[in-house]
Amino acid sequence: MNPIKSAILGMALLTVADVYAGEQCCRQGGNLVIETIMARRSVRMYKDMPVERCKLQKIVECGINAPSGMNKQPWQVRVVDSRDYIDGITGVFRKANPRMADDASFKNMFRNAPAVIFIASPADGSGQLDCGLLGENMILAAQSMGLGTCCLGGPVAFMNGNADAKPYVERLNLPEGYTLLYAIAVGYPDEKPEAKPRDAAKVQFVE
Repeated sequence: MNPIKSAILGMALLTVADVYAGEQCCRQGGNLVIETIMARRSVRMYKDMPVERCKLQKIVECGINAPSGMNKQPWQVRVVDSRDYIDGITGVFRKANPRMADDASFKNMFRNAPAVIFIASPADGSGQLDCGLLGENMILAAQSMGLGTCCLGGPVAFMNGNADAKPYVERLNLPEGYTLLYAIAVGYPDEKPEAKPRDAAKVQFVE
């Protein structure tokens, strides 16, 4: 074949290959990671059934495999599925918020979830970004197992600020210099929330 024709044919084939690769890149079907991310919702209603310990163990294993600055892993993770603990701290919360007793659907302060994962970070504020990455790993791992989650800040703020809650914080056995940052409710969903609108205008490509 003429060298010029060979070069032209080669360029054409490369162009077709690039277009095909681009199309494949944009297709989401069959990509379980992307499907899990897009299916995740914050769940605020849970079935009254426990989460298997083996699943909770796998969730936290995925969490601690999150990236962290200089691999410092500046988190402390505590998994609580004890009814005694959850009911106990909820009792303290009810005492401080008596109006909650009037809500028949209110069972515990963690959106009625049967399990809670507490995440603590250094009290000096360092490590919070890393702890966020840890949490997202756990949330997506739970989603992939058919479990629902909800990231919670209010219950942790209560536990950090209420004197009667101190014994429950102490039971978490956090190292000195660490403070609770947030919690993740975990359980089998009893609702199917619709996707909330996302503002794509906040994302820009810079040339």
